[in-house]
Amino acid sequence: MGVPNDDVVLIQKGKRPGEPHVITVNCPDKTGLGCDICRIILDFGLYITKGDISTDGIWCYIVLWVVPHSSSIIRWTNLKNRLMSECPSCSVSFYFNQLSTRPTCSPVYLLKLFCLDRKGLLHDVTQVLCELELSIQRVKVTTTPDGRVLDLFFITDNRELLHTKKRQDETCEQLHAVLGESCISCELQLAGPECDCHQGVSSLSPVVAEELFRFELSDKETRLQALSPDMTKLKKANVVVDNSLSPAHTLLQIHCVDHKGLLYDIMRTLKDCNMKISYGRFSPNSQGYRDLDLFIQQKDGKKIVDPEKQSAICSRLKMEMLHPLRVIIANRGPDTELLVANPVELCGKGRPRVFYDVTLALKVLGICVFSAEIGRYSTSEREWEIYRFLLDENCKFQLSSMVAREQIVDRVRRALMGW
Repeated sequence: MGVPNDDVVLIQKGKRPGEPHVITVNCPDKTGLGCDICRIILDFGLYITKGDISTDGIWCYIVLWVVPHSSSIIRWTNLKNRLMSECPSCSVSFYFNQLSTRPTCSPVYLLKLFCLDRKGLLHDVTQVLCELELSIQRVKVTTTPDGRVLDLFFITDNRELLHTKKRQDETCEQLHAVLGESCISCELQLAGPECDCHQGVSSLSPVVAEELFRFELSDKETRLQALSPDMTKLKKANVVVDNSLSPAHTLLQIHCVDHKGLLYDIMRTLKDCNMKISYGRFSPNSQGYRDLDLFIQQKDGKKIVDPEKQSAICSRLKMEMLHPLRVIIANRGPDTELLVANPVELCGKGRPRVFYDVTLALKVLGICVFSAEIGRYSTSEREWEIYRFLLDENCKFQLSSMVAREQIVDRVRRALMGW
């Protein structure tokens, strides 16, 4: 029944430098499969140049053309294995197992690093963890008065091998190789039962929370979130609902500015709204914009005919495309704090590589991080993942200056959006 397991995911590499690689997924369908596939591709540092998706409700066929975001080495075999892990089994037993089993959380491990502080240290550690396919769930970074840093990373292993001594030794050896003499000690152990990898962040002031989580950004708030002139075009997006072309499906025609993870943002939004995609086409970038045609149905298999539901889905899509991440700088007592927020999927999964992108931007800017933490924050409408960075004042920027803060936010946002 179905296709051989080796053919569930096929990766055809580009023949010439710069030529897209083609990823084909052909497997039984499940709710949110397109979102899960796009999340993994984003997690591996790949950019989707175009794509097609089709499903009959039983079987799903996805073709995506991808290129690396940077010069990072892509472990294609590991990518294939991760993609296959999200694909429902092609055996009949899958349909019975999914009725009786629930997903279990991966074990959380605590990585303790004690290092001499230097610029870019936090990003260098993060890059090693990303290359090893270790996901950062929480982090606590503390700088001591004598110029040393204690980094506590709560991590999970996408390969599910971190319980083995070989995998633990590989992790510490890679970190020592990259950090060199600045690494004083490296310890890795299973986190205790008291560890909650989705712990809430320390309290946010009402002013900061209001600025981060408003559903729509006014002109004033757009300035506070430091959108540079060429980025104000982010406020332009168009979603058209058409019920005339298909007797069974609603067509969404989307036109918006391109950014890293755009297809993931659209897929996760539709998944969280309980919408099923029967057919979709993701067109190549044209002068910085993307066009998508998506034939969708509600969970009950019907078209979206209610005008209020149509308006709600259009409004939600526009917000998730225009502002998938929030970035601000605020005062935290006498200190300067960079905050980044992204919505969490209803299934509890956050956005990949946010910590990586932010620490890379700060490294390029020459800004050291005095302390950092990751946590969750719930508003009346949804849950958010919050990244908080206390910035070291000893840098080329006058952090109290509004101009300097706008430059920092702009650079961080560009790293997150892939611009």
